[in-house]
Amino acid sequence: MKYRDRRGNEYELTTAQDDFLNKVYGSAIGRGAMKFLSLPIFSTLSRFFLNSRFSSAFVLRFAERNDIDIFDYENKMYHSFNDFFTRKIKPGRRRIDEGKNIIVSPSDGKVSAYEITSSGVFVVKNSVYTVESLLRDTKLAKRYIGGTAFIIRLTPDDYHRYCYCTDGEKSHNRTIKGNLSTVNPIINKYIPVYKENSREYCMIRTEKLGDIIQMEVGAMLVGKISNKHTYGRRLVRKGEEKGYFEFGGSTIILLIEKDKAIIDQDILTNTREGFETKILQGETIAKGL
Repeated sequence: MKYRDRRGNEYELTTAQDDFLNKVYGSAIGRGAMKFLSLPIFSTLSRFFLNSRFSSAFVLRFAERNDIDIFDYENKMYHSFNDFFTRKIKPGRRRIDEGKNIIVSPSDGKVSAYEITSSGVFVVKNSVYTVESLLRDTKLAKRYIGGTAFIIRLTPDDYHRYCYCTDGEKSHNRTIKGNLSTVNPIINKYIPVYKENSREYCMIRTEKLGDIIQMEVGAMLVGKISNKHTYGRRLVRKGEEKGYFEFGGSTIILLIEKDKAIIDQDILTNTREGFETKILQGETIAKGL
């Protein structure tokens, strides 16, 4: 996987997981086995163990292996692995851009930005998506033709709580049930994961930035999405906590309407050149026109 930080430094990292997934998804038998393991029942069993006190023995090794600075996070005794994975960060460790008409990244992660074509299509790592298949709503999907789709991929070293990307009035949440495949970019060659995985989304109606879709996508092993404000409409603030992911790779997708915002140029350039952009929660990704 290739990514750049916002200072332009380049990184290329191939993990043991990348090598494993390349081998497994490179064969029909391997793809069949992984599809079987992506069924929700296996995530349910994983969640049972990762919420148990026995799983806390893996916390320190996980933090060391993923170079997580535990001093950035609340000082507490973790009673399970998921207790650690959903940890809260200390105040001031993530700065939310408070500028007006700003869209910020709702989470840590590696972000890419894709144009939504006139036919409602955008392409992620050779996988073709339509906004309609993503949202399961034909009428709503038409509103994002010509706009932009942000894909924010969280990795184990990231902070797995997320916030609202801007100020506005949020809608009732919609949940779409599905499988829980890994969201590692490697498998986009084989499986359109974002339209097959379980996901949940809401619309945020804003004064100047149009109506923004904010969607959380679950993934392999637990991948559980825990949102706070699931029912009814409510006013929300940029930077206000929206929810968190339990263990498992995870992704957040933002859909922006056409001619409502200017996307940060470094993100567009990096995406075009095949790089993700490493980002922290609260950093600007687009500005209103």
